[in-house]
Amino acid sequence: MKVLVWQWGRFGAGPRTGVDFAMGLNGVPGVSAALSLSRQAEIMRGSDPPYCDLPITTYQDTLGYLARVAQSPFTVKRLARWVRAIQPDVALGAMAGPLDLMMHTALRRAGVPYAVVVHDADPHPGDGYPLQMQLQRMLMQRADALVVLSAHVAARLVEQGFGGKPMIRTVLPQPSIIGLPAVRAHGGPFRLLSFGRLLAYKGLDLLAEALAQVQRQQPMVVRVVGQGPEGRELTALRALPGVTVENRWVPEAEIPALLGWADGLVLSHREASQSGVAAAALASRRFLVATRVGGLAEQAGDNPAALMCDVDVASLTRALLAVQTLPPPSGHAVAGAAQSVALANGLREALQ
Repeated sequence: MKVLVWQWGRFGAGPRTGVDFAMGLNGVPGVSAALSLSRQAEIMRGSDPPYCDLPITTYQDTLGYLARVAQSPFTVKRLARWVRAIQPDVALGAMAGPLDLMMHTALRRAGVPYAVVVHDADPHPGDGYPLQMQLQRMLMQRADALVVLSAHVAARLVEQGFGGKPMIRTVLPQPSIIGLPAVRAHGGPFRLLSFGRLLAYKGLDLLAEALAQVQRQQPMVVRVVGQGPEGRELTALRALPGVTVENRWVPEAEIPALLGWADGLVLSHREASQSGVAAAALASRRFLVATRVGGLAEQAGDNPAALMCDVDVASLTRALLAVQTLPPPSGHAVAGAAQSVALANGLREALQ
């Protein structure tokens, strides 16, 4: 079976997720994966870009997006021809994007069934781009199958009326992260990293209150790194001893160094579906402290390096103190090859 994996985002987790899905499927016996990314994707401009079978020119700004939409009748015709040349049996949209309805039309013209990966059934406050959820639901309605990454998302999709669609269960693919130092190899205080979009639903207020107590009892070195609006939460975090806040965009190439710096990562979320940061933390043999919301506990599974806590300051404080006493993570990691096999089998059963 040949799978065409596409993801046409420019920044963030989307392109990386597409690469990881393709790499995972390529490791399954009897399966090969072709990859389609945006030429404008940050990951394609790095020092070691992934091999891309079908690079697509997308856009740089809003005017460029509108121009691509206006040209869609011509683009779809060419895209269908390129898809036929690759000769996939099925296609997989790794994360929904603004131009995916063009790919839907091209795949239909080429006679290729497809599934889309649904990362979130509901929008997170302040996250995503305008009309993202509406576009995703239009694509979901047209898709032949849905891929869900947690039971939490699957249940919400059933509630939203998508229960009649074939649903393939998997997890976020394990990213390839090698060559990082072991935790605590630096010999100093425990290093904690909070990484990702700095938005209200991430529970940064909970983190600030918990760290205020932790730093009085068992101080750690903390970095809060990501991009978001300034507010009281970031001000409170900056005021804490041992805590630095870096409100900035983090380039793809910098992520391994961030993970290598950290002994553990914290997800103080008030809501979540699942998390690419959690997957990266566990794949890189880092500790993970996360709240029991959405699909985070399901994603962590029985990994001994993951400590789950309730969505309150006292529980988060206890977990941040406890993580500093744990033995270093060993060979236990998030599911990798087995989940890629399950995904391939699900695509085969649902679409072929």
